[in-house]
Amino acid sequence: MGDKKNYSIKEIARIADVSPATVSRVMNKTTYVDDDKKSRVLAAIEQTSYVPNKVARSLFKKSSNIIGFIVPNSANPFFTEIGRYMEQVAFERGYHVIFCNSSDDLDKENEYARNLISMNTDGIVLITNNTKARQEITVPVITIDREFEYENDFLSVSSDHYLGGKLAVEHLYQKGCRRIAYVGGIDRLSSAALRHRAYMDFCKEHGLENITIDCQFDFNDGLEKTEYLLEHYSEIDGIIAANDIVALAVYKVLRRHEIDVPKQVKLIGYDNIRESSRVTPALTTIAQPIQEIAEITANNIIDIIEGKEIEFRKVVLSVKLIERKTT
Repeated sequence: MGDKKNYSIKEIARIADVSPATVSRVMNKTTYVDDDKKSRVLAAIEQTSYVPNKVARSLFKKSSNIIGFIVPNSANPFFTEIGRYMEQVAFERGYHVIFCNSSDDLDKENEYARNLISMNTDGIVLITNNTKARQEITVPVITIDREFEYENDFLSVSSDHYLGGKLAVEHLYQKGCRRIAYVGGIDRLSSAALRHRAYMDFCKEHGLENITIDCQFDFNDGLEKTEYLLEHYSEIDGIIAANDIVALAVYKVLRRHEIDVPKQVKLIGYDNIRESSRVTPALTTIAQPIQEIAEITANNIIDIIEGKEIEFRKVVLSVKLIERKTT
């Protein structure tokens, strides 16, 4: 190992007896360097444990090989799982991902975007709940899981949420449920609105009562809204939850009231996060293709950054039912 000194590229060049430009060419692999010079540069780097100054390099190149990933809630496993798969793809292609939690705050979200751009971040992947506000971002952007309420140039990757809502309510109906409640977001987000529309369309088509409880996509609101549901609606025999986290909250409240799942009430979640198969009883859910969403997003944002042609403006991936013990 080398000593603790912070070496400059000029000092590396002096040790290797080459020009600083040659050191830069070896590190960046931009042009051919003959084997003798290349070996001397690599030996000098190893001798000194030289680490390039990425900040200085990004200022010079106007590029940092960094992708920003802004999410509205870092506690939501759906977002963190997407981030995990994105990071794997990005790292393999020579990029790093900076994870930013906006806490569902538009001002904070915009501040993160401005800071990322000032750091010469090459692109941003955005998951936002602020789809009514126009986003002013001057680097390539891909959005995940959301449609905006204005015209924009953003590319997007999402799954078929209408199909997901339809599969959920159809499954409960096929299992014999006739008083099916929907505990989820109604219209704030396009993803939630599409799932809810599928539920309402099915209820209308089959003469079922529309029992909708507006609920945020978090555990605590799931607890509160399930208590409300049980207090105001009797003989519920099926529940569709906004996502798997809300489904876990629903299950906790049902157990608190000594309601058996699935004998008395059947329960289905949404997303198929890892926890859905690890709880007891394992949760029936609608699986979004989380890994595929992440990999398509990461590969395409990097392709855009690198000036390659891509074939899409909007990708919509299919979903599937994963039947487990709660139904």
